[in-house]
Amino acid sequence: MYVEEIKAKRNGKTYTTVLIRESYREGSKVLHRTISNISNLPRQYIQRIKDMLKGEDARKISIEDLSVSGSREYGASKVLIELAKDIGLDKIIYSKPVRWSLNALAMIAGRIMYPGSKLSLTSMYLDTVLWELCGHEKDSQPDVNKDCYESMDELFKRQKSIQNQLAKKHLKDGCIVLYDITSTYFEGEYEESALVKFGYNRDCKRGHEQINIGLLTNVEGCPVAVETFPGNTQDQVTVKGQIEKLVNEYKVKDVIFVGDRGMLTPKRLSEVNKEGYKTITALTHAQMQNLISEGLITKDLFKVDEYPEVRERDDIKIRYVLCLNPKRQKMDHQARMNLVKATIIELDKIKNAKRKQLKEKTGARVGKIWAKYGTEKYFEWSVVDDRLKYEVIQEVLDKENRLDGCYIIRTDVAEDLLSSKEVYKAYKKLIHVEQAFRIIKTHSLEIRPVFHHLDHRIQAHVFLCMLSYYLEWHMNQRLSIVYQNDGNGKNRRWTFLQVIERLKSIRSQTVSLGNIKLPNVISTLDGEQQMLLDALRLKL
Repeated sequence: MYVEEIKAKRNGKTYTTVLIRESYREGSKVLHRTISNISNLPRQYIQRIKDMLKGEDARKISIEDLSVSGSREYGASKVLIELAKDIGLDKIIYSKPVRWSLNALAMIAGRIMYPGSKLSLTSMYLDTVLWELCGHEKDSQPDVNKDCYESMDELFKRQKSIQNQLAKKHLKDGCIVLYDITSTYFEGEYEESALVKFGYNRDCKRGHEQINIGLLTNVEGCPVAVETFPGNTQDQVTVKGQIEKLVNEYKVKDVIFVGDRGMLTPKRLSEVNKEGYKTITALTHAQMQNLISEGLITKDLFKVDEYPEVRERDDIKIRYVLCLNPKRQKMDHQARMNLVKATIIELDKIKNAKRKQLKEKTGARVGKIWAKYGTEKYFEWSVVDDRLKYEVIQEVLDKENRLDGCYIIRTDVAEDLLSSKEVYKAYKKLIHVEQAFRIIKTHSLEIRPVFHHLDHRIQAHVFLCMLSYYLEWHMNQRLSIVYQNDGNGKNRRWTFLQVIERLKSIRSQTVSLGNIKLPNVISTLDGEQQMLLDALRLKL
């Protein structure tokens, strides 16, 4: 065994790697293998190992004398903490590294690596260096009440200030702002909560109370602000508060506010315009039908990859951009026909029943079918002599089919600012917010189950998840080159979760060589791990 130092130049700088290596024979060939990377050890440790391996005892040392213990995750924790510092998130949370802000940083990074309860994160202290990187003693478990819950309380007190700084950094006068709302359901009793209420459940979890979450981002989907609303709050009611934030707190002028259909109602549109902001949204199906009935638009105006526009008769500043998605056209048509077929099957069961039933009971059974499939408008039905009769209203069905894949974007932005195609692209940017919700709610950050019962802790938990997404968003921006060069389909290699797992496999461990113990030895990076660090522009 021997020590080898390897020097390499990159970007004008010289990097030294120090390895413990061993020579061995394979047939007639003499080969070499790396036993350990000791680059991060103090120079006196490295020199001591060199002297020992060169001395009289060198002949007595073999691979059996080498042992590794205390292996803990290092790479992902180090990358996330260093990235948070590199993008200034640590300073945005608080100007100096005090205990609660470091704990908050640990929870933000920990949410990405180990989504779950705060208690479970503190229990990882023997398996990860995360808490140690954030100021805790090695092999000492953080206190969940003091280091998590109380730190969350401090973080929540700073939410307004933090969001003001994020807005200043990511929103400029004349920018496009995206806004959407989602919900997440709860389990258990929350009788004293002003937030956890029954409402429109987007997760299809009937019988569960929920909270609503509104997210404000810039045009690229970088989160700027989050707000938690009672679960029974209507989407469009939340718009006014977001506009007031943009005007009074973030001081942003000439904003183009983009919201989904149904959120920017006529009343909300007037509120937004009153502040001097412009809007982009989509019309509801009923609003589209009204324009067709008025003769303002016709079906033949909708064309693939073309974005014709028409003007509102009473206000030529209002533009309607007509869009057609052929894939969605097929999906919409197939989905509707499947619902109609399923409805017919259920109606036939009632119609062909051997026993007659009272008119009231038949009507109740039919009502359940309408509630399940939402297809009542396509059918005409009655109960005659305690027997169900029905028929499909083909005219209504054909009318619906004609608009499959069609949608209309409404805007009051002047044409010299955004062309019809640019309006279309701006509206499609809402997918960034939908992706944010998907990441926060499901596979990555897993906002639920929520283990908090106090409203201010629930709000702090939501805010913490948003900051975790902020950190993940920046990480994905730097990893874009990795994703772009990746394969497709079954040949695809990289996802964000796969990147995290590869970084997690960079370990910190104690290496024992004979009587010498070498603490905090970092495992040697392989080619993929080094490529990821280069893309992230970070060093371990």
